[in-house]
Amino acid sequence: MLAALALQATNSLPPAGPISAPAFEEAEVLAPINAAFAAFERGDGAAVLAQVYPEGRVTAVGTLPSGFSGLRQSSFTEFAAKLTPAGAFRERITNPAIEIDGDVALVWAPFVVEIGGKVASCGYDHFDLVRQNGAWKIMNITFSSRTTGCPGQ
Repeated sequence: MLAALALQATNSLPPAGPISAPAFEEAEVLAPINAAFAAFERGDGAAVLAQVYPEGRVTAVGTLPSGFSGLRQSSFTEFAAKLTPAGAFRERITNPAIEIDGDVALVWAPFVVEIGGKVASCGYDHFDLVRQNGAWKIMNITFSSRTTGCPGQ
């Protein structure tokens, strides 16, 4: 009888799932991403470098508004050197999935890029972040990119 009760009790429990990070911790993880997006919008490479590990990587797969398609990689230092006010763009993410374990975090979210107020591309961003001395910084960004089928086109 005890075995039957124990079996019945275990069947009534909900399945285990990840424990959500506190909202304040998610906001802290998103802060350098949002600051980098603000820097993209100004075309300010130095401001981008303040949010990242310069030795980190930017990796993209897919099609750019220029028509180039394929794999592209650069260090954040190389990426930031190419940013100018004339080449500024607006990038926004929505509904980010955020996972945090101690001083390591990842953010996965759909994004849309606008150039001159028009949707130019979209895809998914994947950010790897590391917290050092209490501050989150972006280690790597990997993203897909397409120029058709984007929200707002």
